[in-house]
Amino acid sequence: MSITNIFPLRSVAQAASDRPLDEPPGSAATGKARLLIVDDVRENREILRRRFERHGYHATEASGGLEAIDLIERETFDLVLLDMMMPDIGGLEVLARIRSKFSPGILPVIMVTAKSQSEDVVEALNHGANDYITKPVDFSIALARVVTQIDRKRAEEKIQQMNDELSRTNEALEGRVADRTKDLVQANLQLRSEMEQREKSQANIVHLAHHDALTGLGNRLLFHKELNDAVAHRQRHGGDLAVLFIDLDGFKSINDTLGHGTGDSVLKHLATRMRNVLREGDKIGRLGGDEFAIIQFGNEHQAAALATRLIELTRVPFSVDNQRLVIGASIGIVVAQGDYQDSVQLLRAADLAMYRAKAAGRGRFQFFESEFDRQVQERRELEVSLRAVVDEDGLEIHYQPLINVLTGRISGFEALSRWEDPQRGFVPPSTFIPLAEEIGLIGIIGQRILERACAEAATWPGEITVAVNLSPAQFLTGHLISAVKGALAASGLPPSRLELEITESIFLQGSDANLAVLSELGRLGVKISMDDFGTGYSSLSYLRSFAFDKIKIDKSFIQDISTSESSIAIVRAVCGLARSFGASTTAEGVETDSQLDQIRAEGCTEVQGYFFSKPLPASEIPALLARLLPAPE
Repeated sequence: MSITNIFPLRSVAQAASDRPLDEPPGSAATGKARLLIVDDVRENREILRRRFERHGYHATEASGGLEAIDLIERETFDLVLLDMMMPDIGGLEVLARIRSKFSPGILPVIMVTAKSQSEDVVEALNHGANDYITKPVDFSIALARVVTQIDRKRAEEKIQQMNDELSRTNEALEGRVADRTKDLVQANLQLRSEMEQREKSQANIVHLAHHDALTGLGNRLLFHKELNDAVAHRQRHGGDLAVLFIDLDGFKSINDTLGHGTGDSVLKHLATRMRNVLREGDKIGRLGGDEFAIIQFGNEHQAAALATRLIELTRVPFSVDNQRLVIGASIGIVVAQGDYQDSVQLLRAADLAMYRAKAAGRGRFQFFESEFDRQVQERRELEVSLRAVVDEDGLEIHYQPLINVLTGRISGFEALSRWEDPQRGFVPPSTFIPLAEEIGLIGIIGQRILERACAEAATWPGEITVAVNLSPAQFLTGHLISAVKGALAASGLPPSRLELEITESIFLQGSDANLAVLSELGRLGVKISMDDFGTGYSSLSYLRSFAFDKIKIDKSFIQDISTSESSIAIVRAVCGLARSFGASTTAEGVETDSQLDQIRAEGCTEVQGYFFSKPLPASEIPALLARLLPAPE
């Protein structure tokens, strides 16, 4: 069936037909719309093609259904004008094939049909036709419907494009959200890990701040806290509380001889031993060095039992680096009661008791007694007074004469330091000299005695010597030789008139160095005496190591020389030994005629003691010399 050549001049779609030729409907952004005109009548196709092309469309003709299907498979079209009746295959068949591949939105189809074919129109619409126009074709209506379908196609394409873009945007956003979420999750995991690590580090720092790194025991800081808590608990709830202060015996020698590595192993081993014998609730801490302390919720009996157990277990031999070691412990104990309930007081009291245990022979325990505090206070006050008198150069020197046994004349004087305290009165040298050595004042005291004794001796007759005692601490300074040279030079005293007295204790440490110092002093012409001979260690070996000028026999051997055969034998042996070495001898502490007679009989060279004179101030020496020395001829 053919399409008529009659086209009305105007229609309801006239507005669409008046568009400019270079701006086809829906083509502003996409180019010319492509139409496929399918009709078996050539004239009808050509008329529609020309008129659509004048309105800016690109139109292609197909003379039948098969040709139309072939073109659609090979080319792209925006709309198909499809005649209903064609000789090869009908429009409905062509429509069915088109719809098998393209939806109405992708490829709109407008059916061209006669008015008498209304049933075919309904069927075509049911099979996916977008619209229809009737013959004879009113071009304005045809154009309007083409414009509508193409605009709808363009709109749907735009919507689809926008949907696609929106979908891509959503996918991109979802991807970014997923990436961001992943980053946030990773950041949270990292943050959580860092927080956990920080908490672990903080906990480790707190642990290290309160524990000893070597033994793993609580340190002094933690022990004080635990002791404060224990005292507070006792004050609230009552009960017994004891503190044990432990100091290892012999640990320093292990450190010095075997090294700090072995010492550390000993500390760890003993810390484990002690911790294993404690009851649940008792606390142990390492206060530093080889000092430990224990908090025990128990009475005196229980504290003594624990101290006994601790001393026993420390004595058990053990091996470190294939070396068998034995060590001991001294323990001080205080039980909270009376004035001693504060944590600081308790630990201090246990410490004092521990020192008493060491002084009593080590390897034992000692309970604290309030008398210890009084003695410590007295010692502290004595230290303050000693520092003050040394600062003021208030110590005096008294001189005790040395008497030649054969001539009965004064051969020299021993310089002895004296302290007359306004409150205490006379303080014995046996009290303040050890204290001065302990607190580091013996160096300046010894220097002053040496200088003053040399200066005062220089005023005495030329044959009179002066003896000055040296402390082992003076050998450690490294300045002893220069100090002696300085004192001699400043006083003008000949070196041969100066006698330096030492004890065997200087050989206990640094003996080689000390022997070198003694040798240098001997080369200066100074005489060297061994004081308190026989009361120290290995005396004979020292006599063999150094040629002493004089040996002084300790007064402990002189006191009972008249009645004790052993004392006589010792004095006789020392005098004979000294003669064999070419040294003179001095007997100290002579107080009776019988002692003097016995000493003379044994061949001693000199004597000194209260039998002849007590130590005198320097101001009384000239009168003594004038009385005992013969007048010059």
